[in-house]
Amino acid sequence: MEDSYNAMLDRFCDETGYHFKNRQLLITALTHTSRALEEGSSSNERLEFLGDAVLELIVSDYLFEREALKDEGALTKLRALIVCTDSLDTTARAIGLDALIRLDRGAELSGLRNNKTLTEDAMESLIAAIYLDSGYEAARDFVMRTHSPVIEKALQGGLKKDYKTALQEKVMKEKLGELSYELVEVSGPDHRRTFTSRAVLNGEAYPAASGDTIKKSEQNAARILLEILNSN
Repeated sequence: MEDSYNAMLDRFCDETGYHFKNRQLLITALTHTSRALEEGSSSNERLEFLGDAVLELIVSDYLFEREALKDEGALTKLRALIVCTDSLDTTARAIGLDALIRLDRGAELSGLRNNKTLTEDAMESLIAAIYLDSGYEAARDFVMRTHSPVIEKALQGGLKKDYKTALQEKVMKEKLGELSYELVEVSGPDHRRTFTSRAVLNGEAYPAASGDTIKKSEQNAARILLEILNSN
């Protein structure tokens, strides 16, 4: 089984064009919390945190150079579309990353592998692993090589806005004030946590919403506030 999985990793590296010097970084990037708890190893959670920041920098850098005539607001909207859950899930599945994520049996049987947040997290973790293994340029090359179809689609107006982007646009356009998000609660076991967040507009907190990641809970909170504002 291990030999078969290693062969899959070798094929993945061949196809995506990056071979790790430190193979353990790749393994960690592909290890979900459920599997890490089962075998006493490290999960990809810390890598995901770093990868999110590295990806945003890569995309920001690219858009800044490519779209010289667009202002800050337009660039922010484009970046949000490119790094959102749906976009990263699309790329992760296109390169076969979803099949390589290491889950425990319970998570596998629950259908977690079909969860978009799982593949988003793995994609961000992989970018962080490449960054730690070979630096920024290697991570940037990987992102531009694998994620470019999504980036081009966003630049051509072919991607839908997510709720946070749509809400931010409305707040800015109608000059509704300062928008932020608060993490209200984290519950559940380590391998299946639930995050609850709420949107705050001009100091007023709106109904909270939950999700299996902070990002998803914020998206759901943004959807609620957007519905409230649109109904007024």
